[in-house]
Amino acid sequence: MILPAPITAGQPLTALAPMQDVTDLAFMGVIAHYGAPDYYVTEFLRVHAQSKPEKHILRSIDENATGRPLFAQLIGEDIGYLSRTVDELLRHPIAGIDLNLGCPAPKVYKKNVGGGLLREPNKIAEILAALRAAVPGLFTVKMRIGFEDTRHYDRILDLINEHRVDLLTVHGRTVKEMYRSEVHYDAIAHAVARVRCPVLANGNVTSAAKAASVVDSTRAAGVMIGRHAIRNPWIFRQCREQFAGLPVFRITLGDVREYIERLYRATQTPDLPELLHVAKMKKYLNFVGQSVDPTGAFIYDMRRALTETELFALCDRHLLADPNRAFSPEPYPGVIARPNCETPHASANGCSLENVTA
Repeated sequence: MILPAPITAGQPLTALAPMQDVTDLAFMGVIAHYGAPDYYVTEFLRVHAQSKPEKHILRSIDENATGRPLFAQLIGEDIGYLSRTVDELLRHPIAGIDLNLGCPAPKVYKKNVGGGLLREPNKIAEILAALRAAVPGLFTVKMRIGFEDTRHYDRILDLINEHRVDLLTVHGRTVKEMYRSEVHYDAIAHAVARVRCPVLANGNVTSAAKAASVVDSTRAAGVMIGRHAIRNPWIFRQCREQFAGLPVFRITLGDVREYIERLYRATQTPDLPELLHVAKMKKYLNFVGQSVDPTGAFIYDMRRALTETELFALCDRHLLADPNRAFSPEPYPGVIARPNCETPHASANGCSLENVTA
């Protein structure tokens, strides 16, 4: 079985991380416009007794026009239901199956799926054995380094070997660390040394320069990038330039204004009311704003927009007053995409980042 080849031969692999409510057909298409990664992974498909593959995720598979392979990610713990879902997905043009062993959302791990399974290596062994038997092609795993500590880490890495997983992505934090701690890149390097399959490094890969540094320090086969691809959709193009020793594309605020317009139009649907669509955009712009200005003024104003007109007026004010000014390649220190909008409309405007997991 052969993994997706890098767009540029000989370079480290790049992948867009699966993010719930983000990595849909529209978003993947927008990312492809600015420079596709080597492969994509779908939002996770929830697997349980009554589950059927979600229609919008199947659509992202069936209508994938990015020109790059797309893996279907599963989250669940019942072997029979997981195998049944694999059988259904094999009827669609997937590049392979990915198992989620890392989602840190409490509402997920409390059901003993995603990151919750990291507490039960024996259960993981059963799941890996069943999925390896059910998947005739590529079978990959995305995991964290543990639940609350790394006590089971080596055991799970050995299971990756035992069940012939084709590629492993490691997010270098525990489930309990969520996104708050520093990333333990040494733990990713440990996985690289212990498993036989290629390993992708995931977690706080903020820029092309950071990607190159992480690959160099961990010896990983490449990087998987999530939230920072929302902030900067050029990041995969920039990674290829960085890996090749070429000048890295300089993003301007004018470029970012065009990206926001493209993303807004791509995610616009006839059945989505304007208020809810603007709310959805705020989920993305919470990240984009981290590199617009060092004071967080763009994020502050953006969170108060309720209409398309208001949203684009503030974008013009912040981004087109000096369109040639550089968009920071790294997030500005202290400008944080906080979990909820601090506005009276917070419960209705969709700014919560709860489901943006990678």
